[in-house]
Amino acid sequence: MKILIVEDDATLGEQMVTALEKAGWVPELSQDGIDALYRATSEEWDAIILDLGLPKLDGLTVLKGIRDENINTPVIILSARDTLTQRVEGLNAGADDYLTKPFEVVELIARIRAHLRRASGNASPVMQVGDLALDTRTSKVLWQGQAVSLTALEYKVVAYFVHNADKVISRTELVEHIYKQDFDRDSNTIEVFVGRIRKKIAPNIIKTVRGLGYQLNA
Repeated sequence: MKILIVEDDATLGEQMVTALEKAGWVPELSQDGIDALYRATSEEWDAIILDLGLPKLDGLTVLKGIRDENINTPVIILSARDTLTQRVEGLNAGADDYLTKPFEVVELIARIRAHLRRASGNASPVMQVGDLALDTRTSKVLWQGQAVSLTALEYKVVAYFVHNADKVISRTELVEHIYKQDFDRDSNTIEVFVGRIRKKIAPNIIKTVRGLGYQLNA
């Protein structure tokens, strides 16, 4: 899952990048409001973590710009502005959640997981699609109740399919959501991952939609 972190404090931003990578996601960091608004509206993201006190363009302006483009990506405000009025203002501007600084990374990760589940129409931490289950708390995949051993990248592929269970997903989209921007991306490797997942779970777990990409078939 691809997550945009908007934070002008470089040290805090890199700490969050590291923590979210360990959680199995693909975080990317933006450090000013103009860059954040451009990236948030020109690329697809699964969630956005947004500081309010940004250089060049205030975080609330960034948030309003995102919602003005009819982008429904979950946005979690992360800010030292902690008065009731400021929290209400952020939520009324279109944020889905508001976490005040200082904060615990484990809470941020838990909130991100909750919003990703709900964005996919799931409230339970265990996301079930047919015989396939994804435990978002432990990053485990189960097939017909049995745990499946997957590499980190294979897990990211399966997780993205589960979060988008009804969607046909192109190879390009998968590449965008499982690799960091500065990684040497090659969409052909997706075929390799899909092949491995089919061998480990079931031959028809992911079906090929000719000319369009792949779709979960659990």
